[in-house]
Amino acid sequence: MEKIIIINNGSQYTQLIARKLREFNVYCEILPWNQAIEVTNDIKGIILSGSQYSINDPNAPTPNLDDFIGKVPILAICFGAQYIAKYYGGEFIENLTSECGNAKLKYIDNSSPIFKNIYPPKIVFITHSDTIVKIPKHFKIICSTDNEEIAGFQISKNKIYGLLFHPEHPQTEISDDIFRNFLAVCKVSYDWTPNIFIEKKINEIKEIVGNDEVIIGLSGGVDSTVTAILIQKAIGNRLHGFFIDTGLLRKNEFEDVLNSYKKMGINVKGIDAKDIFLSRLKGIIDPEEKRKIIGMTFIEIFENEAKKIKNVRWLAQGTIYTDVIESGSVNGLSKTIKSHHNVGGLPDKLNLKLLEPIRMLFKDEVRKIGSVLGIPLDILNRHPFPGPGLAVRILGEVTYEKVKLLQDVDDIYISMLKENNFYDKIWQAFAVLLPVKTVGISGDERSYDYAIAIRAINSIDGMTANAFDLPFDFLNKLANEITSKVNGVNRIVYDLSPKPPATIEWE
Repeated sequence: MEKIIIINNGSQYTQLIARKLREFNVYCEILPWNQAIEVTNDIKGIILSGSQYSINDPNAPTPNLDDFIGKVPILAICFGAQYIAKYYGGEFIENLTSECGNAKLKYIDNSSPIFKNIYPPKIVFITHSDTIVKIPKHFKIICSTDNEEIAGFQISKNKIYGLLFHPEHPQTEISDDIFRNFLAVCKVSYDWTPNIFIEKKINEIKEIVGNDEVIIGLSGGVDSTVTAILIQKAIGNRLHGFFIDTGLLRKNEFEDVLNSYKKMGINVKGIDAKDIFLSRLKGIIDPEEKRKIIGMTFIEIFENEAKKIKNVRWLAQGTIYTDVIESGSVNGLSKTIKSHHNVGGLPDKLNLKLLEPIRMLFKDEVRKIGSVLGIPLDILNRHPFPGPGLAVRILGEVTYEKVKLLQDVDDIYISMLKENNFYDKIWQAFAVLLPVKTVGISGDERSYDYAIAIRAINSIDGMTANAFDLPFDFLNKLANEITSKVNGVNRIVYDLSPKPPATIEWE
């Protein structure tokens, strides 16, 4: 399959480049800068990502492009562009302060293939601390901002295009145009579709699993369900699903989801492990420790169940790319935001090999795959639910009483969203039990009960998010409903924080 290779130099925006290409149905792979790339005819272009490093930092990435310069088009972004300029002898100065934010392209050379049909002025997103002050004679300046004459360049002979801004960032208003133009230069096929992904993954699973047995922990969410269906289509009932009642699921979720899986024909076993999880979380407050305890407990249970099955060699997980990025596992270059039980809570010694067929997909892509696979809409459109469950929505120590309280609150909230036709308009909605109590009034008496934070956000892939604008009348009714029906809660607040700077979950 024809593809574009994205060389990851450690930018937090690398995954956005991949998303852009996939939106054009172009297959791409992200590889670390220090990995040797096998030269094949199906590589139609190279994209160099940005980086957290300064270009003159002795530890900065130094990708080897010798096999590709002059042979395939190269788009170099931010640090990538600086690296190309330095490679050919360009000169830099380090700014006293880093430039970060929107800038206006006052000059655009639309004779450049990368800027075809693009005219100034245009707003772009810039973030770097080094400025190119001199480029070799065979370089051509193709765009400038008010602050930087060399905001972009090209080497026409080698079809190399360097941009000192981030075309992948949502605040760059010519994002689609630039990638469309670059893909046209690459002459790549636009044939990466859900059907092709499914076919490729099923064949890949058959090949690597062979005659082995596979186990998977199912959560009721779209990620683990899509993973299970893909694997089952490849190996049938040699996939053994386990749906674990951690005691941290939503109200009545264990019974409801288990029945749904059985109706879908998935080979699944329900396991009651409430006491194990909640006993191990006793006294634990730190969110990272919670996640790792839950992750290790999952693995332990899987390993115990695996001993009951002959020839089991694989643990399948519904890890998606957002999990990998936030856990700092993207080629070892990204910084950890928070660990995920799929990727951050694994013990050093794992007796099973990992099978993660949707690891490089974003949430919206997983849903598209699931739709083609025929997964029911009530699972396909279900809001994301964290692997550690309500443990990361109960700030502080997790107890049976707090779980029951939050389950009741969550049930009221989600039910009201569905009744008022908001649920399908929202990407994710949930309640958080705060570790504070506030003074209130219960009847004619003073109360001292918990505060609840309500969260509703919209997003495409979970990498960025904004608060959903729930009407005040709805919020007022919701607050009254919760405080009147759930003992132990007397205050409701609404979380308006975007991501970034906040994360979607509170822990």
